[in-house]
Parts: sequence; structure tokens; C-alpha cells
Amino acid sequence: MTKSQSALRVLVTGATGYIGGRLVPRLVAQHHHVRCVARNPSRLAGHPWPSVEIVAGDLGDPAATARALQGIEVAYYLVHSMAAGHAFWDRDRAMALTFGEAAAKAGVRRIIYLGGLGDPEQVHSRHLVSRQEVGRCLAAGGVPVVEFRAAVIVGSGSASFEMIRHLSERLPVMITPMWVNTRCQPIGIRSVLAFLTEALDHPTAEGIYEIGGQDILSYREMILRYARVRGLRRFILSLPVPKPELSSRWVDLLTPIPYRIAQPLVESLQTEVVVRSDRALQTFSVRPTGYDEAVRRALARMAEDNVETTWASSLSSLTGDQPEADMLGSHEGMLLDRRRRHAKTTPDRVFDVICSLGGEEGWLAGNALWQLRGLMDRMVGGIGMRRGRRHPRELRVGDHVDFWRVEALEAPHLLRLRAEMKLPGRAWLQFEVLPDPAGARVEQTAFFEPHGVLGYLYWYSVVPFHRFVFPGLISTLKRKAEAASVGATIE
Repeated sequence: MTKSQSALRVLVTGATGYIGGRLVPRLVAQHHHVRCVARNPSRLAGHPWPSVEIVAGDLGDPAATARALQGIEVAYYLVHSMAAGHAFWDRDRAMALTFGEAAAKAGVRRIIYLGGLGDPEQVHSRHLVSRQEVGRCLAAGGVPVVEFRAAVIVGSGSASFEMIRHLSERLPVMITPMWVNTRCQPIGIRSVLAFLTEALDHPTAEGIYEIGGQDILSYREMILRYARVRGLRRFILSLPVPKPELSSRWVDLLTPIPYRIAQPLVESLQTEVVVRSDRALQTFSVRPTGYDEAVRRALARMAEDNVETTWASSLSSLTGDQPEADMLGSHEGMLLDRRRRHAKTTPDRVFDVICSLGGEEGWLAGNALWQLRGLMDRMVGGIGMRRGRRHPRELRVGDHVDFWRVEALEAPHLLRLRAEMKLPGRAWLQFEVLPDPAGARVEQTAFFEPHGVLGYLYWYSVVPFHRFVFPGLISTLKRKAEAASVGATIE
């Protein structure tokens, strides 16, 4: 921010998502007054944003939207309902209309929106049509809108990039649908964020701006060039596939992207999405990089374990947010499996091991059973084990850990994970670590709140598996923490 610029009062919607979660710290670094609105504010509690105002609100609620916009000068609209299934179209339209009207009444000077690229006369994808309609609905309220339209965003953790990465890494030979020959103009996440931040107080920006990277590529070329950057040899044979649903199921099976997100993405891949106007380059100072450079930057971020957000950051579950749990001190109505161990090391070392569970590290005991449980969940439309972790060692409230969500984190004493599997009830896995004369006392508890008879039947059907998994988990956790302590003493 230059001396001539002043701090603005900014609202960021979608701060729990992939783009919003990266935009907020950049706005804070520019000394703007940032407010975030979220249906579940606790999911933002773990972010290092001490100066950010976080308010509760559902953008589907006009009153909550009006409250969130009070006193705001510029609002970022970065939400969508793509994971809500076929209902996303109507929900997105209604929310955008409500937001645009509320922004006008609140005296907001500008709305900045990130939508989808594509010629409106040629777009047939419901996802892309919806994204462009949202821009029109926001503008209908009368507030000037800066609408950026982008195609594939290349960045560590983005849904599109993860599709390309997993397909490229796992399949030396690919038999693909004909849509791999469709042209696209991918853009790096850094360039997208640069456009979004520069638009905040740009003196003349208004209307639609198509943004893309330096390269126009087919999806086939994107896969092959990713493979080349990685030093991989890949071969692609494209054949007619009668239904996009088949491609979506294939993406669901081979990548972390669930079917409900893969379906609209794959549908949009059949539409050519290239920049037709250089208006963005004439208006803004941003000069996007090429595809290969964006891929290298994304891979470098991943290699450094420095991924800020991922596509899964915005998902609480595929069936919507579950209610917050009550304090678990009173266990009335709860079924539980509790294990205790004493470890001859410090609470900090034990807690470090606990916070590394899941993702690539696995679950220390019964990994095959964990994977089987994740597969069973995917078979009934759940998230399964696909999401992994944002970071291999660090956790914050709201982070996803395979099919769990971090609900409470008080280092180095408490970690509580809430299950986001499809279950006939609600489940938690909690770890408590307390000082002990011998070192540390560890308590591991699985809680289950059954819903009806089916819930009780489910719990008692999995108890035999718990006898294999949970004792091994806490015992291996204890041994690993003690071994780490011995290693540190030797060093």
C-alpha cells in the first residue's frame, strides 16, 4: 500500500475456502480492516489472523448478510455451492441476489467476484453458466462489480490441479474421454490473488475481466506438461465416452476429488475456456506466468510443506455442516472407547506425534482397517480418506485430517477430531495429554452419539475392529514419542 492509499473496510466471504483463505492474509499485510463471515466461525479460529474480525452468518439468510455488510466499503464474493449437488444452481442464484441487494443498502462501494471463464454463447456447462449468472445477480443490486473470470487455477491444493496431479502421478497410460482435447487457458494462483488484491482500490476497474496465464493448452497438454516437469513419461489415448458421469466416477476413484465436485468440473472441461479480451492486461499491472512455472511453484510449495489452503478447506462434509458438539465432560447418551497409557517423555513430544497422525503418515496401527473404513464411506457417497492433511505436522482448528475435522486444539494438551463420515450418529476421537511424575499421561477416547437403533447396531458392529485398532494406536503413539525423546537426548 502506498502513502496515497488508505486502509479500507473489507468483507471476505468464503474465507474458509481455497481462494479466500489465501486472500485474507494478503489483505491484512496491506493493513486493511478485514472482516470474514462464516457459517461456522470456529473453522477460522486456527488461522493466524489476530486483527481479522470474524462473524457468524449464513449468506442464505438476508438478515445475517445485512449484518455482515454493515460498514463495509469493498466486499469479496468467493462462495459457491458446487458440493451441494444438483441444488447448487438455485442456491447460488438466491445467495447472489440477496448479497447484491444487501450490499447496496449497506452502501458498499464495490463487489469483487471470481467467476468462470468461457464464451457465454458457447458455454453449456451448468457449473460455468451458474458462475456467470452469479456475476449478473450480484450486479443487479446496483453496486459496481469487478468480475474476474478464470479457467483452471494452478496452485498447490486446488481442485483442478489435484485432478491433474493425481491422474498424472498414478497412471502411466491413460485412456481418456475426448474432452482432453478441449482448449483451456490455465492461470497460477499467485496471479489470481494479484488480480483480486489490485482490484480492491483500483480507480477505474468495473465490469468483466477475463484472466488467464500465458499458455493456451488442451487438457492433454496440461497433463503431459505436468508429467514433463515431474520427469515422468505418460501416454494418453482419447476415446469417445458417452456420458460425462463415467469420467466423473473415474476422477472420484483415482483422485481425492469427490464425485459431487468432480461432476460439475468434468462437465465444464468439455467447454473451451480461453481469454477473448485483453481488457484485464490493459487495466491491471498483473502479468501472469506460464503453465510450467505455475506447476513448478505449486510443487515447490508442496515439497516445502507450505500449502496454505486446499480444495477440501471449504468442506465440512458432503452432506453439510454437522452441529457443533457439546462439551464432552458429561457423557450421557455417549458410547465410548477410552484407552490410557503413561509415556516416559514430555507432553510436548507426545502431542507432536498425535498432531502428525493421518495423511501420508497414516494412523500407526491397523492402517489397512482405516483404509477399508474410508473405502466403505466412499461407497455410500462419503468423503472417505481422500482429503489427507493440509500440513504433515501442523494442525489448526478447522483442518481436515482424512475423514476427520479438527474441532478443538489446545497444544500440548488436547486434540479433538470430529468424524465427517456418513454415520448413523456423531463421532469424535479425542486425545488428552497431561503432565505426570513419570513424564506424560495420555488418554485416547472414541466417542459416539448414536441416532436411534441403527446407531447402536453400527457401534457394536465396529467394536471388534476397535479392539485391533485403538489399543495399537495409543501404544504405538507412546513408543514413537518415547523413541523421539531418546533420539533427541542422544543428539
